[in-house]
Amino acid sequence: MPNSDLLHSLLFKINENQLALEAVIMELTNWVEKRGASEVAENVRGALTAIDRNEEFIKMTLALMMTLIDHCGHWI
Repeated sequence: MPNSDLLHSLLFKINENQLALEAVIMELTNWVEKRGASEVAENVRGALTAIDRNEEFIKMTLALMMTLIDHCGHWI
């Protein structure tokens, strides 16, 4: 597998893992909140807003990097 394919896969998997972690943390937050720890749940939701804020930028940057890799055959 060429290095550019490895980099594509790596970047995609890192992004996929980040989104999966966000989802599972949100599930745990809901579980905690149902058990009376609403302040903890609110704090976690506040911290997760950073992921939401950055998600579109990350997706656009990954797409650009993958396009550059396809075009050049390597990254930088």
